Amino acid sequence: MTEITGKKKLPAAVERFILHWGDMGDEWGVNRSVSQIHGLLYLAEAPMTAEDIADTLGMARSNVSNSLKELLAWNLIRRVPILGDRRDHYEAETDVWEVAARIAARRKEREIDPAIAALQACVSDAADDPTISPVASKRLKEMLAFTELADHWFMQMLKVPRPRLVALMRLGEKVANLLPLGKAK
Repeated sequence: MTEITGKKKLPAAVERFILHWGDMGDEWGVNRSVSQIHGLLYLAEAPMTAEDIADTLGMARSNVSNSLKELLAWNLIRRVPILGDRRDHYEAETDVWEVAARIAARRKEREIDPAIAALQACVSDAADDPTISPVASKRLKEMLAFTELADHWFMQMLKVPRPRLVALMRLGEKVANLLPLGKAK
């Protein structure tokens, strides 16, 4: 059994956020417990111990420990020392832009980079295989070009200073009207 009853009562909005963050993580392929712990630490006013987290969320201590290791690997939380307490305390990165950048970078590492490598191998193999149809070969090249373009765009966006990135995002589709191709119909 990984869940423990007798969790601490959280304000309704905090509990709703933690549950929703857990659901979102689950949709993205991240363990629900990992996401819920991140949500709790993100909203926490002070660093928390693993025991505090387990008690608050009603989770088994072993589940919390494994989840904390994963969050540390994602660089979304950090250990912080507390004077007079030998236990590990954890706090989340609270800059939402930094959180988004770290999640995106980790997802790129886990999903986009391997996809590019696999597509490059497929394109290379297709070029050397006379049994591959021209249609399949063309589509593999298009998929590779698209994935590399998306990867290149992501890497460029990491270098854009935050105020300019915010302005760019606020422009939305208006930015397309600034392009030399003219206005979209």
